[in-house]
Amino acid sequence: MLMQPANVPYDSSTNPAWLDVPHKMKDKVLGRFRNSTFSKANQEVYYIGGNDAGNENPKEKEKSIVRAKLTAAKFLGLLLSYIMKPLSGDSKWFTYPSDSETPLESFVKLIVFHLNFKSAMQRFAVALVLNEWAIFGEDMCPPAVKEKCLECLNETLYYDEIGVAFTRLQQECKDFIALANHYSVPLDLSFQTGAVFTFEQIVHLTSMVSIAFSSIKLRPKILETLEERRKSLFRSATQTSNDQTSLTVMVQASIAGALVSLKHLPEKLNPIIRPLMDSIKREENELLQRASAHHLVNLMELCLSRASCPNPKILKNLTNFLCYDIVCMNFDGDSNSNAQTGSSSEKSPVSRSLSLNEESIITLANMQKSAEKVLLRRSNSIASKKNLPSVPSEEGSPDDELQKVYELQARGSTYVFTHAVEHFGKGLPEKLPKLWESVFQPLKSFINPDESSEEVFSSSLNLTELLCSLQLLKIICPFINIELHPELESILPRICCCLDHPVSIVRHKAASCLGRLSKVITVQTMNVTLDKILGNLGASDNEIQRQGSIEAIACIIDDLGLDIVPYIVLLIVPMLGRMSDQNEQVRLMATHCFASLIKLMPLEGGIQNPPALDPKLMERKEQERLFLDQLMNPKKIENYAVPVPIIAELRSYQQEGVNWLAFLNKYKLNGILCDDMGLGKTLQSICILAGDHYLRAQAYKEHKQADCKPLPSLVVCPPTLTGHWIYEVEKFVSSSYLNPIHYTGPPIERMRLRAKTKMHNLVIASYDIVRNDIDFFGSIHWNYCILDEGHIIKNGKTKLARAIKQLSANHRLILSGTPIQNNVLELWSLFDFLMPGFLGSEKQFTARYSKPILQSRDAKSSSKEQETGVLAMEALHRQVLPFLLRRMKEDVLKDLPPKIIQDYYCELSPLQVRLYEDFKKSRAKQCVDNALIETENTNSSGTSHIFQALQYLRKVCNHPKLVLSPNHPEFDSVSKVLKEQNSSLKDINHAAKLCALRQLLQDCGIGISSPTTESSEPTPVVNQHRALIFCQLKGMLDILENDLFKSLMPSVSYLRLDGSIPPGQRHSVVHKFNNDPSIDALLLTTQVGGLGLNLTGADTVIFVEHDWNPMKDLQAMDRAHRIGQKKVVNVYRLITRGTLEEKIMGLQKFKLSVANSVINQENTNLQNMGTDQLLDLFTLDNKGEKISSSSKEDSSKDLKAKNLRSVLDNLPDLWDTSQYENEYDLSNFLQSLK
Repeated sequence: MLMQPANVPYDSSTNPAWLDVPHKMKDKVLGRFRNSTFSKANQEVYYIGGNDAGNENPKEKEKSIVRAKLTAAKFLGLLLSYIMKPLSGDSKWFTYPSDSETPLESFVKLIVFHLNFKSAMQRFAVALVLNEWAIFGEDMCPPAVKEKCLECLNETLYYDEIGVAFTRLQQECKDFIALANHYSVPLDLSFQTGAVFTFEQIVHLTSMVSIAFSSIKLRPKILETLEERRKSLFRSATQTSNDQTSLTVMVQASIAGALVSLKHLPEKLNPIIRPLMDSIKREENELLQRASAHHLVNLMELCLSRASCPNPKILKNLTNFLCYDIVCMNFDGDSNSNAQTGSSSEKSPVSRSLSLNEESIITLANMQKSAEKVLLRRSNSIASKKNLPSVPSEEGSPDDELQKVYELQARGSTYVFTHAVEHFGKGLPEKLPKLWESVFQPLKSFINPDESSEEVFSSSLNLTELLCSLQLLKIICPFINIELHPELESILPRICCCLDHPVSIVRHKAASCLGRLSKVITVQTMNVTLDKILGNLGASDNEIQRQGSIEAIACIIDDLGLDIVPYIVLLIVPMLGRMSDQNEQVRLMATHCFASLIKLMPLEGGIQNPPALDPKLMERKEQERLFLDQLMNPKKIENYAVPVPIIAELRSYQQEGVNWLAFLNKYKLNGILCDDMGLGKTLQSICILAGDHYLRAQAYKEHKQADCKPLPSLVVCPPTLTGHWIYEVEKFVSSSYLNPIHYTGPPIERMRLRAKTKMHNLVIASYDIVRNDIDFFGSIHWNYCILDEGHIIKNGKTKLARAIKQLSANHRLILSGTPIQNNVLELWSLFDFLMPGFLGSEKQFTARYSKPILQSRDAKSSSKEQETGVLAMEALHRQVLPFLLRRMKEDVLKDLPPKIIQDYYCELSPLQVRLYEDFKKSRAKQCVDNALIETENTNSSGTSHIFQALQYLRKVCNHPKLVLSPNHPEFDSVSKVLKEQNSSLKDINHAAKLCALRQLLQDCGIGISSPTTESSEPTPVVNQHRALIFCQLKGMLDILENDLFKSLMPSVSYLRLDGSIPPGQRHSVVHKFNNDPSIDALLLTTQVGGLGLNLTGADTVIFVEHDWNPMKDLQAMDRAHRIGQKKVVNVYRLITRGTLEEKIMGLQKFKLSVANSVINQENTNLQNMGTDQLLDLFTLDNKGEKISSSSKEDSSKDLKAKNLRSVLDNLPDLWDTSQYENEYDLSNFLQSLK
């Protein structure tokens, strides 16, 4: 079994009884027993690493194989230790007959027999068994076996396992030489067709021929053929050579390890040391490399008594392996660095990246790289169907290959050092003095905590030795015997001094050491951290000190994990102070630390104080706990009395909101006020704005200090709300406290307004204007920067978001009733404005939160992925919770009347049904199907076609007039039919929604014809109900206005609010509607009228068209359902039955209550649709039956759905007017309907 090849299954006919796996119990219960005629092909097949898991990762499969072999060897070794013992009976030793072999003699013959073969697997198995036998049994191994092992170590041979590949390679080489000779390619005379070539010769041949190709003239086709053959030969040679090297390293290291375990060392140790060191450098299998490390440590122990002890040289080489990136650096201060490394061009890829930027925080850069690797690994695991072993090519990146070698040898040397420290225990300084000196001597010699930084970091300091010392200390400190811990405590101040070094790699290594030491001597390390490092963190005049200190704290937080909880209170407030540091790297690192600590805050209350904590720190901890209690529980925040008169009575929850905003202001924090729509976010913001401006002005009058100098504030909001903000500010606060200016108009007008802004302390502008004039807005340092409807910057890649994030302000505040509309990645963009770095970089956030949450919501996600997604969401919730304040209307407004949402279904007219059915027979439908089937080609043209089809069907549902233009292939036919019926497209009977809307308005008492009889009572001037009518497109509003109101309901008085109304005039339209009850209806587009407006004059909301993002319609309906509304608000959604509209609305259920935490909102974009439901968007249901073409194959249907999902995932706002009208124009699409 131990010698079983990995790719050959066990022969079931010779299986031992214990390998015969019984059938599953459920099969027996059901009576499905195997009979004698059961096919052998259906039986379970087993390999050395388990069953045949063809889809398993090759590296994991290799680990399983080696683990199985090591376990089998351990079993045999233990068994041999008993078999080889002399037998005893009746207290007398039993002796074997002279004519028979003893078990030992038989076993020796078996061992020698296998060692005589050239099979790597046979030699490897023998070495493993000998090693385990030496561990379990007494030293009974005969000298012949030991000498045979030594002989194997000195042999150079090609193993049988590569025989076939080597023979094929020789033939391929000869064929290539013959081909080269045929085309007169000049070759070295040494390459004769009858010779056996080594790997080195073949690689040299490919290199030489590559040069020769450039000097001869051949036809391009011939040159291409020769080049392909050359590359193929190179790949084959490299792969076979690598296989031979891997086998050699594995076998030789195992045999050398067996000899060490047998304590049989030759006079010259090189044959033993070299294979073990090769394994430390090159062995990719972790288990085998770890075994070699143990053997090397045992060898060093055996060599302690030798006159010429090789241990110092071994330790020096291992140190070079571990610190190769450091050794390769060329420090100007090192006298011997040039001798070690030569030119700087020979640096490793790691050392090059570390040494180029000396004024950086390396931990921050490593975090970004780790996030990128996680994303790459996840994308590869999803994209690749099967992981195949990598085949090297001469075009591969040299840096990647070198990096792999460095990582392997660093891992191997780490195994040796950690095992050596554990093995020698408290005797380490005496038994391995070279190692002990390498760790502690440089720190003691070069670093004196009592001297100044300039004196300590003089030119005499050998940075290479110091860095290697720090690297070694980081590796071994967790394994140092507890009796040696006082030595670790003594060097803590010296390591802290290294945090002030001007070279970033020194600071990084020192910070990493402190992080690791915090796990070993926690209390001592934390006392130094809280005393010295936190003090240096506040050195405003020394950027390097702040960088080193914050990096050390980051490493300590990362290494301690949950053990940092007792110290959170003492760390979190200093982190807050550095979140506004002038240095970007310090700021980002501090924000990351704060984010890590804030997630653990709920655990802090249940943890006792460390027993050895300094009393002064204990006192400071109690003082700072009050702040954290208020941060985690807003109800504990002290009441804030607005120092200026507010012409309004604040409700209790609004006062709590102002208290929270004042708390953020006091501690220089930023946040999101995400109260439900209609709860008065504007009023709360005005209170803190007015109060802070007043207090700053008073403080400046008294102290004349620069930090309280009056500064203007900026409110950025959608263009529709700019006038609303001006109105609200003037309504609630006197102009002596807040004097707003409306920054709007064409460029010339805005240039004139710039001069006036200095006379105002509040500037109100729209997002687009701030983006266009970012040079002006970015040049001003603002006191407050408030983003109303701040979710507009949810996509951080847009020009708008990038411009907004250029604004500079003391305080940043986002107002949004729906901070998350589609996915949690939007939250990252908002916090990137508020506190850059708080949620990491975008890639880090995606790797840590967005990807796991997204994968957990996939219908096919595993239980592990679902668990990971839940944990990621909970972690994100804890991290952002202190900076979000959200209250729901149903929780705080007990007197607010209810909101009733009703779906009002209507049947398509015959003309609409005809157009809908014609679509499924058209070329356009076929093009959509083809676009969905093409899995690899999702170019823009195909995507546009799908969007055009969705738009077309949507317009058919709304009104045939929207699609029946003269370019439509059915235009003439439909016009003829309508003429025969004495009808036209203006007839509302052809549009189901217009008929339904007319009836709905009349049911509300709107548009009822005046009575003509004398006895009738006069019609009231003011109707009982007033309506907001929302559409997505202006074209639909035109039809409502012309074909319904003007033609059929002339008595209806209405106003209109859409993109054609200049932003500066929109508030006057709103004001007129709210204050003139004789106006029956207000026609709006969701894009313009759905955000921020107060339209409590209406109690009926009608959606003629719908947004596929339900949050947008939710915002729109709450224009009427908000503070000031006295009536029950009825919301009607007009939905055409059986169409894509009903299906989408059925899948995207509106949420009547948004979750208390923003990250608990459902992800309401199109990716949640089922597979078959996606395809059904393009078909029409009639009384539950689909009117569609013949059914497709299930595989084709799933394929289409999968690709439609990928197309729709990239659609942020499906019903955005500009997107459809401009990018997806229907003029060409109509031609495909034929």
